[in-house]
Amino acid sequence: MTNQKPHAPDPGWKGRYQDMIATAEDAIRRISPGQRIFVGTGCATPFSLINALTDRAGELSDVEIIHLLTMGEAPYAREHLTDCFYVNSFFIGENVRSHIQEGFGGYTPICLYDIPRLFSSGQIPLDVALIKVTPPDENGKVSLGVSVDIVKSAAENASLLIAEVNPNMPWTYGDGIMDIFDIDILVPVEDPLYEVRLVEPDDVARAIGEHVASLIEDGSTIEFGIGRIPHALVGFLRDKKDLGIHTEMITDAIVDLVEAGAVTGRMKTLDREKIVTSFCVGTRRLYDYVNNNPVFLFRSTEYVNDPFVIGRHQRMIAVNTAIEVDLTGQVCSDSIGTRFFSGFGGQADFTRGARRSPGGKAIVALPSTAKNNRFSRIVPRIHPGGGVVVTRADVDYVVTEYGVAYLHGKSVQERAMALISIAHPDFREGLLKEAIELRYLKPEFVDIGGRLMVESMELRTTYLLDDGTQIHFRPIHPTDEPRMRDLLYALSQETVYYRFMQRIQRFTHRNIRDFVYIDHRKDLAIVGTVPEAHGDEIVAVGRYYLDPKTNRAEVAFVIRDEWQNRGIGRFLFSLLANIAKRNGIAGFTAEVLRDNKRMQAIFDKSGFKVTSSIEEGVYSYRIDF
Repeated sequence: MTNQKPHAPDPGWKGRYQDMIATAEDAIRRISPGQRIFVGTGCATPFSLINALTDRAGELSDVEIIHLLTMGEAPYAREHLTDCFYVNSFFIGENVRSHIQEGFGGYTPICLYDIPRLFSSGQIPLDVALIKVTPPDENGKVSLGVSVDIVKSAAENASLLIAEVNPNMPWTYGDGIMDIFDIDILVPVEDPLYEVRLVEPDDVARAIGEHVASLIEDGSTIEFGIGRIPHALVGFLRDKKDLGIHTEMITDAIVDLVEAGAVTGRMKTLDREKIVTSFCVGTRRLYDYVNNNPVFLFRSTEYVNDPFVIGRHQRMIAVNTAIEVDLTGQVCSDSIGTRFFSGFGGQADFTRGARRSPGGKAIVALPSTAKNNRFSRIVPRIHPGGGVVVTRADVDYVVTEYGVAYLHGKSVQERAMALISIAHPDFREGLLKEAIELRYLKPEFVDIGGRLMVESMELRTTYLLDDGTQIHFRPIHPTDEPRMRDLLYALSQETVYYRFMQRIQRFTHRNIRDFVYIDHRKDLAIVGTVPEAHGDEIVAVGRYYLDPKTNRAEVAFVIRDEWQNRGIGRFLFSLLANIAKRNGIAGFTAEVLRDNKRMQAIFDKSGFKVTSSIEEGVYSYRIDF
């Protein structure tokens, strides 16, 4: 990665700029009633200036305070101060959430990349901006440090710019370098930067993180934020290669990925070998890591969140969370019904950018339930008043701890089935019933409620052919119906006859559905797939059907003609047998036509105790484990 001469602060800066220096109290006296004030973002929130502003509450009225996400206390957001201060937030953080939900403050929903234009166009003119910067260097330059985002635009467009100058602020490279004479008042402070520690992921977050990581290829460029799920995801990315980062926010987790060697940025289309972000939220460990580190580029929101910039990256992966997703794929992320909870942030920006990216993926990740499993986050319809942050046309994948639902290019029926299958098991039958009532699914689906299960990660495996082709094996999934249809109609008449022991010219919808929706409590279906441009293609299917009375299962499998005679059948039989043994099944039975020599050979050479008899051209096999 590129080296750059380290920044060196000017130890005598106070003497050089003495006439610009003031106390926080003196600086805030420049503010008048009725003005609009911008407050700096995240861990660069200027607390001394905020406290001095709040102390003047009795002298001020109708002051509008505008910000994105601020940390720590927000003393101006108090009910008894509403005549003095009105909060207008582009993103609702914990420190102002109840204030806004109770109607004392406002929320402006907007895509993050579009906020700077509100300032520069004059649609939201700024009278004052309160920010935090580094001490100047010998050239009179300061850095916005850990928060460039929309702070850059606010600083450029405010009539009065007041900056806390803090030696604890890291010097960061990118768009946040300013001339000290662009600032009107300097307020020296030496408070430690606000720190936010990562929340340890729970089992649900780890399961989601593992599913998401499986969708991320080596060489991808990633966007993800803060919280249990992104933190859990990082743990499953450490063995990836040449990842790039282009994201609005970074946390301490980025240090782990860089030190593990997973992030190099060598494959990035833009800003190669650079980690691009607009602000960071973390601990001193992160602040020290980004300080004077030319690997990190802190760019303005206009650049980082521009969907067209995002979309220029190859394999751009956007990972975002949500409050709920309805059965058509609409994503609600900023409200719980009519109660505003957070904001658009960069979710819409990065989702649309990733959708434009060659090989890109837009991923929404969320736990399947809320409130200790009392409520499903996969819902028939968005709750009344809930806002759609990402439309049903913009999402590629929805991920819960129960699996991955691929939605892009899918019909409403396919989407509903995919989303129901990754909902919490306690809610699947109810969701199925509602999907039928909403006419998303045909009434005939009513009888599959007990068969709506999803694959177990433990049952996934791969098989390497002699030519290096890798076959992926996994349990069949409710969304495999179209793939199963393609497989059945691609089989030769001979293969169909060997598998079903009769000549079949057509398969009904019910036939195909019965292959896909099985009773997982006693039966199993494993598919072998290979990746194609349009998605996975099924090349083999193996099943067993348990007879509880005998504790034996009938086994059968079929392999697409062009994939036969390559060892797939032997591997599939061995896989089914191992799973059956783990489930306590005593053995297999099978019916095989006299002419089906390949199937007979698999059974006869299985290594198990095998007995067979023939009657009317059909061998009956009994295989003991």
